[in-house]
Amino acid sequence: MADDPRRAEQRTLKVAGLDQTAEILVDPWGIPHIYAGTVHDAFFVQGFNAARDRLWQLDLWRKRGLGRLSESFGPAYVAQDRACRLFLYRGSLEDEWAAYGADAKAWSTAWIEGYNAYVGLVRARRAPRPVEFELTGSEPATWTLEDLVRIRSHGLIRNAEYEMIRTRVIAAAGLDADRLRRKLEPEHTRTIPEGLDPDDLPPDVLADYFLGTKEVAFGAKAGTVDHWTSSEEASAHGSNNWVVAPHRTATGRAMLASDPHRVLGAPSIRYVCHLEAPGLSVIGAGELHLAGVTIGHNGKIAFGITIFPADQEDLYVYELNPANPRQYRYDGGWEDMRLVREQIAVKGQAPREVELCFTRHGPVLKIDEAAGRAFALRTVWSEPGTSSYFSASRYQTSSNWPEFKQALTHWGAASMNFVYADVGGNIGWATAGKLPRRDNWDGLMPVPGDGRYEWRGFLDPETELPSVYNPAKGWFQTANEMNLPEGYPAEANKVGFEWADPSRAIRIETVLAANDRVTLQDSADLQVDDYSLAALRAVALLKGLSSPDPEVARALALLEAWDGHVSEKSAAAAIAEVWLNKHLPQHTIAKAAPASGVVPVTPGATYAVTTYLESPDAMLGSDPGAARREVLLASLRSALDEIGGRLGPDMSAWRWGDLHHARFAPAAAAAADPALAERMTHGPLPLRGSATTPCAATYRMDDFAAITGASFRMVVDVGDWDNSLVINSPGQSGDPDSPHYGDLFPLWAKGEFVPMLYSRPAIENVARQVIRLDPD
Repeated sequence: MADDPRRAEQRTLKVAGLDQTAEILVDPWGIPHIYAGTVHDAFFVQGFNAARDRLWQLDLWRKRGLGRLSESFGPAYVAQDRACRLFLYRGSLEDEWAAYGADAKAWSTAWIEGYNAYVGLVRARRAPRPVEFELTGSEPATWTLEDLVRIRSHGLIRNAEYEMIRTRVIAAAGLDADRLRRKLEPEHTRTIPEGLDPDDLPPDVLADYFLGTKEVAFGAKAGTVDHWTSSEEASAHGSNNWVVAPHRTATGRAMLASDPHRVLGAPSIRYVCHLEAPGLSVIGAGELHLAGVTIGHNGKIAFGITIFPADQEDLYVYELNPANPRQYRYDGGWEDMRLVREQIAVKGQAPREVELCFTRHGPVLKIDEAAGRAFALRTVWSEPGTSSYFSASRYQTSSNWPEFKQALTHWGAASMNFVYADVGGNIGWATAGKLPRRDNWDGLMPVPGDGRYEWRGFLDPETELPSVYNPAKGWFQTANEMNLPEGYPAEANKVGFEWADPSRAIRIETVLAANDRVTLQDSADLQVDDYSLAALRAVALLKGLSSPDPEVARALALLEAWDGHVSEKSAAAAIAEVWLNKHLPQHTIAKAAPASGVVPVTPGATYAVTTYLESPDAMLGSDPGAARREVLLASLRSALDEIGGRLGPDMSAWRWGDLHHARFAPAAAAAADPALAERMTHGPLPLRGSATTPCAATYRMDDFAAITGASFRMVVDVGDWDNSLVINSPGQSGDPDSPHYGDLFPLWAKGEFVPMLYSRPAIENVARQVIRLDPD
């Protein structure tokens, strides 16, 4: 242990349920290193410790996922509870557990036991109760094993919102207008499925979908959702990862980097943890409610993830029986919906009875009796083995590529790019996920639910999903771009046609290709790189333009001289970002497809609009070149007006960081008094980057505040594990009184890292807290 006793606070607790004494060593950055005598105890302590640091977050996660918010917080949440219950897994639990492998149920059982043990201490007032329970007048609940796997609505499945938006655009402005909203890759011809009338889709068709997948809000926004905001945030999820072979690193060892991008907030969606027991050794970050980790290493192999944007959802449209609106047309006849009636307990009031309807395809999102239509969602969520990230249990103890690759054949959701590296110097990439086989449509729009459009099983993960082992170039990267290999049968397999702007991927690829001696710091720097190829591509459209407007002329000069780095102190970056991501798409769409203006611009439009403006056509009128010049200058003028209104008239004083910032406030802060709310809030701090830079920091268009970005960052020195780097944000703890509540936030915002220590001597040398847990 640390030589100086002042450096390590010592605590001992007696806990029922442990087999043997265990220890939690907490390092200076709040990372718990758990040492246990059995695998059961390791996961028991992980659950106990997760509750110790993040009890409120976990309790809210469960209540939202199960549709039990009203029971604790009152009638404002009844609609959200009903929506959440639509997406619960309702299949065989035996099949569900079998899908995750031999260890998952035992590991999860131990995790639940540990979590519930800590809840028992809190309820007995033997451990601190997080302040949020006092603010909301609620108590933490214990969990059952089934809670973990029945909840599906916290995952990242796609593309129902894109189907809805595309259909509304086409209904308003025609098929061609969707080119300005989303670029399809590989090249693919849009068609309207036979039997679908785009006008049949009401604007609120996904209201329950968004309500059932949104985070919990308190105060005035309790139980409500702005579905366009939800779509904007869902569209912004991303991630970067890469692996480098030993012959291209400075260390002569393999290197792996992973920084998954998710919704930013307090506390972080992820948690860094280290588990040691006989037969188990793993460190990294994971979903807070799962045993083990999702991203990290086990002393033999390292692994990282990014979203592989495959299409795992379909929206179905049904004709209702005029004589019975709970029947829908299928295969030439009328088929009954399955009706489920449930009681929703409501704090301070009588329970509410709600009706949930299901077709053979999935939960019914809307019944429009007047129009004779119903709408349901088919999603892999309903299949066994698709609780988000849960299949990580299969690969955490893998020791080589064949074992790891075999484990991924069972991966359900969300669909992922996995990168791999091992102590033998091998590297690899594999895609994974349960992907529907659609023989006669492409999944881009809703389809009639009458039997003409059915999934024909799932793609074979071993033969129909791409992977690479020890690529000849010595490295591999992914960043949500279209990365199907050349020659892949994209039209036959229909994995998906909606991918991220490739700018992040191209930048990472360019940097790695130019460096045959990659250091750990090189990878760390690349994770926080703020170079935007997307913005420079758009700025190139302005080349040769001039304006009699002195402010526009000055902005053109600034942009022409700009180096493409979206840094906090750059005026040109502020102009480029506000212009490209907000005003250019709005002006282009208003000129080329004005009728589609009924649908707000979403993040994917910037890539589509820039691509279109590089080769404009008759959508812009009889003189596309002149119209393009008009759009470019008018949109730039509009962007300058907005920035000037926010930052003042002096363009030389503009800074991107004065617009783009990180401010994280937990939802429960809305129920706190001003002093406590301030203490619960992190920031604001200025941020570099944007959605199209490796240092991903997607922002809201109304105030440019960051909404998604790196939920955590990790760079692994494969084989010399103590050299690895990591950062979480804003801190490991969810307790505003903890020193680890916000200690990592300024480091994360500045692009800095802390050590991810693995060996016990290194950890003992820096430990700041030692918690000994004895069996009771």
